[in-house]
Amino acid sequence: MSGHFEPLPGGGAAVALDDVEISIIRSLAVQLLELIGPGPAENAPEDPLAELFAEGPSEPPADPVLRRLFPDAYGDPGSEPVTPGEADESRAHSAEFRRFTENDLRARKRENALAVIRTLDALTSVSREGGVLKLSRGECEQWLGALNDLRLAIGSRLEVADEDDTDELYRLPDEDPRKPMVMAYLWLGGLQETLVTTLMP
Repeated sequence: MSGHFEPLPGGGAAVALDDVEISIIRSLAVQLLELIGPGPAENAPEDPLAELFAEGPSEPPADPVLRRLFPDAYGDPGSEPVTPGEADESRAHSAEFRRFTENDLRARKRENALAVIRTLDALTSVSREGGVLKLSRGECEQWLGALNDLRLAIGSRLEVADEDDTDELYRLPDEDPRKPMVMAYLWLGGLQETLVTTLMP
């Protein structure tokens, strides 16, 4: 089971993690939380109705990692629009969509990262040396979301744009300063892939 998820009877999945692996995943999840930032509710008055209709930002984030986590909803970033008018229309639609969806998306990403931290903390409270992490179906879905976000964030820092870039990462020499980040990126990808496979009917 070490290094990959396996199905649990009745649903869910399990993976064996040692203390170093737990520490790496937990640290990355904490960094992801810090990157995403606090939710609007933490600075808003205690009014659930106002929070429900709170508007988010309309402009894309300046940080390239956050832009990868919260991309524009309209327009293909890899292609140029045919006319300037189409570019303006695409930006306007993206801004409007972002204004009403980004807060919820950020909240979901925060909850996913927190779920990873909580499940790992529960495991280490039993044994400081790691063990078998058992996740319910719901926790598996939160882990999938968090693993995807972590890979997007690391991939953005590594400037991974397509499969060719990933292939190049395998060929990096050990002395390359990006090597530890690359190893984390590839390892998280393996975890994500086995978790997806485990949850397939």
